[in-house]
Amino acid sequence: MRKVIIGALLVSFSLSYGQSALPGGNTRAGYSSTLSVGSLGGDHPVFGVKSENAGRALRYEDIIGSPYHTTEFHLAKVADNYEKVTVRYNSYTDEVEYQKDGKPLVLPKEEQFSRIEISSPKSTMVLLETKDELSGYFFELVNGNNKLYKKVKTKFNDAVPAANSYASDKAAFFKTLDPVYYIKTPNGFIRKPKKDKDIFAFFPDKKEQIQQFLRTNSIKLNKEEDLVKLVNFLNQ
Repeated sequence: MRKVIIGALLVSFSLSYGQSALPGGNTRAGYSSTLSVGSLGGDHPVFGVKSENAGRALRYEDIIGSPYHTTEFHLAKVADNYEKVTVRYNSYTDEVEYQKDGKPLVLPKEEQFSRIEISSPKSTMVLLETKDELSGYFFELVNGNNKLYKKVKTKFNDAVPAANSYASDKAAFFKTLDPVYYIKTPNGFIRKPKKDKDIFAFFPDKKEQIQQFLRTNSIKLNKEEDLVKLVNFLNQ
């Protein structure tokens, strides 16, 4: 099939998406502390956070740390029959940004853009409805009948004014939280597996084999590399 140029569709979406936030610090519904594209004014896309303590919007460059999984843009396939674009993941807003004419814009959270395959370093992001507070983008670590996903999330910590003249202000900062892992099985999600019984509940017919595998390989459910081994085993 003839490839469709992604630019026109995504720019059209991003313009309307960005205009949903009103000038003057108001934010769009669903992201009470997040300012969308264009909401800080100027002739180029600007991203920032509304700081309650500072009483104003803070641009990302005014905040210690980064809201991005990686700050660089990487070439990616974002949908079938669309040209590749460069993307990066904002783990604070749970949004995938792409570049158009050197400007960062936001990829629509739609079914056709629900699987993003990044070329280098190779990784895949998937848009999932997990029916909890982590619904959104996950990194796919294992594919197959059973899948392993990782959620990367960043928290914004607001600035703290000095309590008195002897103290100092504390600057606003971003903090990347510990990743959260989900196993997707034909029977549903195993969310944040912590105990062996969390796994057994979804595979009662393979309980003994799984027990032996966990014991023989000293599998710890809080380690990514061990979860990868486990899900690969479940797919055998």
